[in-house]
Amino acid sequence: MADLKKKTYHRALSIAGSDPSGGAGLQADLKTFSALRCYGMTAVVAVVDENTVGVTGVHPIPVDFVKGQIRSCLDDIGADAIKIGMLHSSELIIAVHDTLAPYNIKNIVLDPVMVATSGDPLLQAEAVETLRSVLIPAVRVITPNIPEAEILLGEKITGSDALPDAARELSQGGHVSVLLKAGHLDDSNVVADVFYNAETGRTSIHRSSRLATVNTHGTGCTLSSAVAAYLARGLDLDTAVAAAKAYISGAISSGANYTIGHGHGPVNHFHNLW
Repeated sequence: MADLKKKTYHRALSIAGSDPSGGAGLQADLKTFSALRCYGMTAVVAVVDENTVGVTGVHPIPVDFVKGQIRSCLDDIGADAIKIGMLHSSELIIAVHDTLAPYNIKNIVLDPVMVATSGDPLLQAEAVETLRSVLIPAVRVITPNIPEAEILLGEKITGSDALPDAARELSQGGHVSVLLKAGHLDDSNVVADVFYNAETGRTSIHRSSRLATVNTHGTGCTLSSAVAAYLARGLDLDTAVAAAKAYISGAISSGANYTIGHGHGPVNHFHNLW
């Protein structure tokens, strides 16, 4: 029986692939959870052979073993929020959905990872429809970038003026909130991400300066896990998204001052601590 006099952790679970170079995937998620004062857990879905230069290979973990990892964490420790990253196949997407369903955890953030920063594909083509129809309706927030949003919508996003409508369309009739990341648009010195809160019906714009840096490896993983961390700590959706946007902006700005690797280096996940 728990000692009621002791403190409890804010608990966050990442269901994602592993990045051995430490900048993206579940490694980035764990760093973000820790930086934002959450107890982090992981369920590894794939071991990815990658570094700052690119992806060499993806070794999937057997689906039943992924399900076991999720149940081991949730049956024992539980979770206040879950972040879902790279799910490479339809079978895995369905398995994650079905495994999570009995736990009725509200704060699920899905980063619909399809392409790495290096441009390498990370999702099987036939799995896109499964992601769209099975998993997205079951989560609270999705955090697509422009290329991922275009794949999910089946059409091009022509500029920043189109982002609010695109975010609302991605919400599937107001069932899921959408943080649409605008970093891939080159039409401004300011990055203006759009957040559509499906629970209030309101749209907000989150602006930050565009930095000239190659150290952007894992930015999507980091932002989505920051949203999950703040939700785990009890913040409302709008506040969690605003705080996560401020955190990733600081991580990119600080990380730009470092040289690491020969390609797209990581952000500084611990910029708020050292």
